[in-house]
Amino acid sequence: MSTARHTQAADQLDPPRSSPDLDVRDLEKRTRLMRIVTRLIAVSDLGCREIARRAGLPAQKVSDLLSGRLEHLSVEELQLLYRTIDPEPTAH
Repeated sequence: MSTARHTQAADQLDPPRSSPDLDVRDLEKRTRLMRIVTRLIAVSDLGCREIARRAGLPAQKVSDLLSGRLEHLSVEELQLLYRTIDPEPTAH
């Protein structure tokens, strides 16, 4: 049996995943935002609960972020947190 047949059979058993959660670019963007937002939270005068309240998110989302559970937050939620903490971002 050739390698091509083995590969074809494996593809049929385990088709490629196309879930948005597995998109590398999305993951990289979320990781960058996570690092920025985590740093902003650390130097902010606001507490985590107040940041979550102002962003309109459950406090658990901020807790997940600070615990490194990136899979629990979307890009949109991270951007919302960023705008809540730093409403007037400076140009770099």
